[in-house]
Amino acid sequence: MAKIAILGFGTVGSGVYEVLQHNAASVARRAGEPVEVKYILDVRDFSSRPDGHLFVKNIDVILADPEVKVVVETIGGTRFAYPYVKQVLASGRSVCTSNKEMVATYGAELLALAKSHGCAFLFEASVGGGTPIITPMHQCLAANVITEVEGIVNGTTNFMLTKMARENMSFDQALKIAQQLGYAETKDPGDDVDGRDACRKIAILASLVCGHHIYPQNIPTRGIRDITVADVQAAGKLNCVIKLIAWMKLLPGGEVAAGVEPCLVPRSNQLAGVDDVFNAVKVRGDMLGDVVFYGKGAGKLPTASAVVADVVDALKRGARVHDTLFWQPAAPAEGMLTDPAPAAYYVRVEGAAPAVVQAIYGEGQLVAEQYDGCAYRVARADGPALEAAAGKIQAVGGSVRLVLRLLPEEE
Repeated sequence: MAKIAILGFGTVGSGVYEVLQHNAASVARRAGEPVEVKYILDVRDFSSRPDGHLFVKNIDVILADPEVKVVVETIGGTRFAYPYVKQVLASGRSVCTSNKEMVATYGAELLALAKSHGCAFLFEASVGGGTPIITPMHQCLAANVITEVEGIVNGTTNFMLTKMARENMSFDQALKIAQQLGYAETKDPGDDVDGRDACRKIAILASLVCGHHIYPQNIPTRGIRDITVADVQAAGKLNCVIKLIAWMKLLPGGEVAAGVEPCLVPRSNQLAGVDDVFNAVKVRGDMLGDVVFYGKGAGKLPTASAVVADVVDALKRGARVHDTLFWQPAAPAEGMLTDPAPAAYYVRVEGAAPAVVQAIYGEGQLVAEQYDGCAYRVARADGPALEAAAGKIQAVGGSVRLVLRLLPEEE
């Protein structure tokens, strides 16, 4: 009998408990022994529950019990989770977590701590929720050099953009529905709509690909607050949809570039058809080519199922999993990990006539003309060229309100 503990009994923590209860026989078969929850750490009062005897309020109770082999962390954030996880790993017990902020910030340190104490630190649920992506990348794609990753990794913003496209909703209307359905936080939805959640996830994947820690603060990040219904309609005229894309790529010199930004996605691209709360991550390997991982990126039971799968892996493989799941500590980069390569862009300009916009941006296509400006598809530009153009627009009394990179057509 394998005894485990759960830290935090919120949405995911309670889901882990539910999965272990409902699928006990299946989990036991895969783990090679029954898996039983011995402790649940939560400061709230759950004494009225039938399983109320499992709840404790002090991590020391769990650390003092040698029967506990694996600890599941679903507290979230880093204030309490990070020191708790360090203590657990230092005691030689494995940790399975869904905490993307902790992994993105302290992943290299915690992986090294797990290796040095002969245990496992696993975090499949931190990126794709219920969609497996970490394990396939470090196991199934081990024969490949991964050169590029891009995907839709935030279900909330994808749901909102789908609503805006299908029902001509404004950003505010779509956000309100997402909040009513529990997809977005009611007090501060910024982690989702401003791209911070997606930034942490691509930082984790980039660290795995590069073999050294990539920090979220070095990844240029923009969210979807500036997207309007007019932009969504203009994208349709270009046979594209707007998606919040998290991406990373290896540059020819061995450097890495990464970003989170709303992009125009051609309908020929596999990511264009990913709607509602679903996620999809496209990984490019030098031998395999492109492979796409698709599924629900959030939700109580999908996320919990990924955590429980990690529990099984930790029990069966322990520290051996880190033969492939590992990256080295590294200092934060100086500056942002931008991509210098030119691309096609969509720009929405206010306060400047279409002829002026065309003259400033050069070769391209007028997409939509509005009473106070226009939307224009720029055929080719890089970062410095876009900045110079924005300065010229400002000099003639206008302003650039939105810039979206256009992903290339898929063959």
